Amino acid sequence: MNDPQPAQPVSRWLVLVAVCLGAFIAPLGMASVNVALPTMAEELNASAVLVSWVPTVVLIANIIFMLPAGKLADNLGRKRVFRWGIGLNTLASALAFFAPSIEVVLVLRFFQGTGAAMMFATSMALLISVFPPERRGLPLGLNAACVYLGLTLAPALGGWVTDAFGWRFVFLMPLPLVVVVLTLIAWRVPGDWWGEKQTRFDWRGALNFGAWAIALVIGLTGLPGLWQSGVLALSFVLLYQFIRRQARREQPLIRVQMFRESRLFSFSLITALFMYASSYPLGFLLSLYLQYVRGYSAADAGQVLLVQALTMACIAPLAGKLADYLPARWLASVGCFCTLCGYGLLSTLGAETPAGFIVAALFLVGLGFGCFSSPNNHVVMQSAHASEVGVAAATLNLARVVGNLIGMSLVNLFVYWNLGDRPMNETLSEPLLHTFGQAMILALVFLSSATLVSLLRGSSGHKKPGEEPGQVRG
Repeated sequence: MNDPQPAQPVSRWLVLVAVCLGAFIAPLGMASVNVALPTMAEELNASAVLVSWVPTVVLIANIIFMLPAGKLADNLGRKRVFRWGIGLNTLASALAFFAPSIEVVLVLRFFQGTGAAMMFATSMALLISVFPPERRGLPLGLNAACVYLGLTLAPALGGWVTDAFGWRFVFLMPLPLVVVVLTLIAWRVPGDWWGEKQTRFDWRGALNFGAWAIALVIGLTGLPGLWQSGVLALSFVLLYQFIRRQARREQPLIRVQMFRESRLFSFSLITALFMYASSYPLGFLLSLYLQYVRGYSAADAGQVLLVQALTMACIAPLAGKLADYLPARWLASVGCFCTLCGYGLLSTLGAETPAGFIVAALFLVGLGFGCFSSPNNHVVMQSAHASEVGVAAATLNLARVVGNLIGMSLVNLFVYWNLGDRPMNETLSEPLLHTFGQAMILALVFLSSATLVSLLRGSSGHKKPGEEPGQVRG
């Protein structure tokens, strides 16, 4: 099926179910481990720095393979690459159950992140392929809700599983859902969807981009060391080379002219990058804060973090539907501001802050991200040409993951400064609290920038039924 036209109604909604379940599985596997890190660190005798790399290495794999996966999906089939991603993610998770050391966990987390990149890069492109333009708001909203539900529900589920069975069983949590998704795709969703034309894959560009991501992380997490500063400078050179190469190629991994052609597209991606730079470290840091500073169990910490997940899951589909009728700039900007207020409250946390205060702050964060994510995703996808929805989806997810990686790398830097290679235990409560405070200040800077850029992006206009991606007026 080399046709981007919408699928039949029954197949269309089955694709939505499969994509939403996949959108839940990938972040569930990525983030559920965060709440199990104290238990894992104790059993594997891991230092604070190595523990901080557990969430980071997933992001590195995401960045390296996100654009290649989007391009391969346009060439080889979006459903096929989505299915391969689920398989690789699941295999790595299952093998992590038997990991004998923190180093083995890190290697398997890299492969887990590679599979997640293949899923993230194709999920929205699949929805764009099967839903007509005037009916995409709700599916994209539901997809966003499942992604963020997975990211923020994961600590609660991970906490319960860790307390009941141990940290290793956290890696097995997604397996039942994986069976459902693969069965649904194989038996009930026939055919596949491609881009309008087959193009050559730029392997040199992909390697260049992967080298940039690795150099960026190594450089950021080792500052202000001289060697690490040199690696960080090298990362900027590699990024420049990548952009220059992509601008000159007839068949690039990403057509960088897309950023110049649409201010709406480029500013929406910049807003996403700033928003997600603030978001990813929150689950990691709050999990450590609640368990080491406040003395919560893994399950209790997960229940506190559940507030953000439930709020986001309720708001994101509604915001996605509203994006079909209201200017996305205002919906997304309100979301940025609500998130900013929530982080403002979190920045005041101390050793005796009441639990109700933390819950109220997480409610605002969940409300803000729910309002922001679906409208912003909707604008980006509607700004892309029909032949480039796979690359546009990958670029949007790439902006999210690059933001996550920048935020997490800087938090790793704070961990390196304040905790070093000391083993993780309760004696680190004071430096952990100091690290949390530094991270919240950084997040407030990112969120203030996101709110400003969101307001400056301009209006998307109102779509008419039948408009294809790339026809939204800026």
